[in-house]
Amino acid sequence: MSQSDSAAARPSPAAHSPDADAAALAKGGRTNFFGFILRLVARLPFLYVAGRWYGPEAVGRFAFAVLVIELVAQLATLGLKRGLAEQLSAPGADQRHVVWDGMFVALLASAIGSAILFAFPMFMFPSGSISVADRWMATLVFAIAGTEVALAACAYRYDIGATVRARAIVEPWVISIAVAGFWFVSPADGLMLSYATAMTGAFLTALIPMIRHYGGPRGWKPSPTHLIGLARRNAPLAAADAIEWGTRRLDLFILGQFTSPTIYGIYYMAQQVASLPQKLKTSFEPILGPVITRNLAENRLSAVAAQVSQVGFWIIAAQAGVALALGIPGEAVMGLVGPEFVSGAGALAFLLAAEVVAATAVVSEAALVYVARHRNLLISLATLGLQAVLSVALILLARAMGLPPIAYAGAVALALMLALGFASIVKARLLSRILGAPVNSLRWALVWATAGAAVLGWGATQLPEWAELLIGVPFILGIYGWLIWTRGFGPADRALFRKHPETVAPAA
Repeated sequence: MSQSDSAAARPSPAAHSPDADAAALAKGGRTNFFGFILRLVARLPFLYVAGRWYGPEAVGRFAFAVLVIELVAQLATLGLKRGLAEQLSAPGADQRHVVWDGMFVALLASAIGSAILFAFPMFMFPSGSISVADRWMATLVFAIAGTEVALAACAYRYDIGATVRARAIVEPWVISIAVAGFWFVSPADGLMLSYATAMTGAFLTALIPMIRHYGGPRGWKPSPTHLIGLARRNAPLAAADAIEWGTRRLDLFILGQFTSPTIYGIYYMAQQVASLPQKLKTSFEPILGPVITRNLAENRLSAVAAQVSQVGFWIIAAQAGVALALGIPGEAVMGLVGPEFVSGAGALAFLLAAEVVAATAVVSEAALVYVARHRNLLISLATLGLQAVLSVALILLARAMGLPPIAYAGAVALALMLALGFASIVKARLLSRILGAPVNSLRWALVWATAGAAVLGWGATQLPEWAELLIGVPFILGIYGWLIWTRGFGPADRALFRKHPETVAPAA
């Protein structure tokens, strides 16, 4: 890469100003919020077809396999999902080489993981009856890990549109269309084949803009010493990413040890519905990392605290509204997937609440991984341990009380909510102490908006199921949105909804 190319590859100095950072965060949030809406619309057909056509037992088997594949893929990224921004920000870094180094490291790690899963497919399908197609699912590891690295590289250039296209358009629409198509071709393998098709499509969609931004690997040569150093430096990030991912899958793993595939499938569907507001949180992750690393490089610690608090409030405000709209008519929402899934409404309520309380931990961790990697890792480990202990304890309590197995699903969801609440409190306090500035994403307006929407939304549950969904959900969202806009949003918050935000100071 020439000197002029290197200069062009780096963001302009304007991108370092507070106003530019606020504008970048708002723009990234707006773009990804639009992507969230697209993903929501696209994902619903998959949930409907998987639940009603394939049934809870097949969904449970599919869910466990995906759990294992994505765990291996998460480890194979070696922390580059967030660590790549730091590498690209290093003085004198050849960004094209940094990106391809990261992709090559992910490929090597993925190859090892895929080989293990291919040789021992029972890790993915412990119930047995493994087909040839099931075994080849192991090769999806790099498609998933490579997508994460490619999207992290695009996010460094503030190209959030790449994430929207891969995660909100290609991935959900392909899996929704493919799951219906494969039902007529190979119903036994339809869920796994549709997943493989979607992951491959998302990878190609992410790879194309990455190459457009940084160029191909021509002239790049892998350096074993540098790659080993890269993996070693990113080890705390990789562990933190794996643990954060694990807190969202440990409930599935523990539940699988105590229940049948049918209960497991019902819980998985509740988790998939609850993960829809989770995408609002991840909407800001790609753009928040580069903004934080640049401000830390300039020692603008108070700006980091303000940005974490600001983004945290945006996420909590949006997630609480979606959680209320999906949680209050929970039985009707789960009934859409299939009548067998209605019993998962209780677990759905706890999972939706867990997504709201987790927001502070996620945005705090976005800064902690750069300023206190090891302490953040210890807190994440403690959170995972707390979740495991609470999950098992609550399941055993439910069993001792003679409750049906579906209650175990509610038990692990409650344990997840409590553990994530612990992580949010501890991580926010640690970050505040390190930055020497308050980190607080909570405002009283959230209480008033939630209470108002909950009280008025209860009336929607008295309607017939079809009206509960078609009228009740928009009604709850409308009431909540009006209250949070009028009572909680200041000038800095409303910049999120302006195409060209005015210059405003971050909200306190």
